[in-house]
Amino acid sequence: MKLLLIEDEPAVVSVITRGLSEAGYEVSVALDGASGLRMALDNPSFLLIILDVMLPGMNGIEVCRALRKEQLATPILMLTALGTTENIVMGLDSGADDYLVKPFKLAELEARIRSLLRRKSSAIPPQQESTSLLQLADLELNTDTKSASRQGKNIQLTATEYRLLEFLLKNPRKVLSRMEILEHVWGIDFNMNTKVVDVYINYLRKKINKHSQQELIQTVTGLGYMLRENNADENTH
Repeated sequence: MKLLLIEDEPAVVSVITRGLSEAGYEVSVALDGASGLRMALDNPSFLLIILDVMLPGMNGIEVCRALRKEQLATPILMLTALGTTENIVMGLDSGADDYLVKPFKLAELEARIRSLLRRKSSAIPPQQESTSLLQLADLELNTDTKSASRQGKNIQLTATEYRLLEFLLKNPRKVLSRMEILEHVWGIDFNMNTKVVDVYINYLRKKINKHSQQELIQTVTGLGYMLRENNADENTH
């Protein structure tokens, strides 16, 4: 149960390492971004990385992007003192799997870690997927190549946008609440800022509507979102 903590505040390091060690985790610590990056790349045995955003030299966003550029798939839990939707989205866009706003309780940190590790262990290997092609109308997603297209034209997606589109395509014509989307796309089973879902839905809409005027992602007022062919009624738009 080896974890990597990349954090420069001594008090935070002390609380996290002591608490997680008592919970049975083996915690290694890096006090700056560059050191953390090297440790993460040199030691693929880490099950999860806890990464602070505000670090000396190389910040957490830069570290996260560098790790994902190197194809490191280890779950990353980002710590931030800034809880605005924009900052959260920036962290997720850089490749983080979840975020936690400071100050936080140790019990919540442990819950987030368990959630991310469950999500990692329950991931279905590509060869076990029932189908490699998901489709609705002229929108297609290939789960083998992780590529999307509409009317035959390629759509460039971030990792989070891909997971969101995959979830929508696996549940066509079904109303999905924001909490359902958070649980399945981010693996979060407790209250997270649901505005993050709205931000990513808007990102995805812009990309999949670039080559077509037909709106496939419907907003169901007061309930959530639905992926379907465009035959909206008075409850959707």
